[in-house]
Amino acid sequence: MTYILFDIGGTKTRVAVSEDLESIIASESFNTPILFHDGIKKIIATIKKLTKKTPIAMAGGIRGPLLEDKSGIQNDAVLNNWINKSVVAALQEHFSIPVYLENDTAVAGLGEAIYGAGKGLEIIAYHSISTGVGGVKIVNGAVDLASVGFEPGHQIVDIDRTILGDDISPTLENLVSGTAVKNRFGVEPYEIPQTDVVWDELAEYLAQGLRNTILYWSPDAIILGGSMILGDPRISIDTIRKYTVAALNGFVPAPFITTAKMGDEAGLYGAMAILKQYQ
Repeated sequence: MTYILFDIGGTKTRVAVSEDLESIIASESFNTPILFHDGIKKIIATIKKLTKKTPIAMAGGIRGPLLEDKSGIQNDAVLNNWINKSVVAALQEHFSIPVYLENDTAVAGLGEAIYGAGKGLEIIAYHSISTGVGGVKIVNGAVDLASVGFEPGHQIVDIDRTILGDDISPTLENLVSGTAVKNRFGVEPYEIPQTDVVWDELAEYLAQGLRNTILYWSPDAIILGGSMILGDPRISIDTIRKYTVAALNGFVPAPFITTAKMGDEAGLYGAMAILKQYQ
């Protein structure tokens, strides 16, 4: 049996094939087209390139908050031409098979929880610190129930606006994301030396957000991914742990805090986990 896995990001789209929902036998990535029609066309062409067999189901993630029926996205600053268009219907029109869609961060978190750094644990909080900040709560190998999804990047952290001032929303995302760093300092994060004090400051800001995650979600572990955590230079995981423990101030113990292990394949393995739930 042949299954298709996909991960539609703001920059790259990845497509893969699995025949046993345990491993990936072929995969390919390409720049995500700006136009919805071009993106669907490219995904279909890539599937046909990767396998000559007829798939029986597919699943994947896409950046941005999903429509209520989980067929596409309702809003996004990057994939704005994809808004209110059904990814599910477009793929089903061509393949006539079940298609399952989820938020990309949720899918990546699921991949990490089941196959990566969270393997064997019951409650996982996954945060991606990259261009933006996203997150998901995974419970017993499944994305936890939510009415509108998870948006930890939009929590208010700089409540008195001493850092960002009055003109910028004082959210965690606007403090620690790669976009935020570029906007505040005028350079790409990778241009800032690891020895610069800004990396220590970012770890302290992030720790305040993780304190909220720990108190709200009570996870067994927090897994951190994304370019701001896994890139070079990066926000040090050891420094994040130190500031998170300090922020909790003994009220509750800090859970295990670690970095993601699955890299670019986390979303594909998360899609595999979704198909396992339905097959």
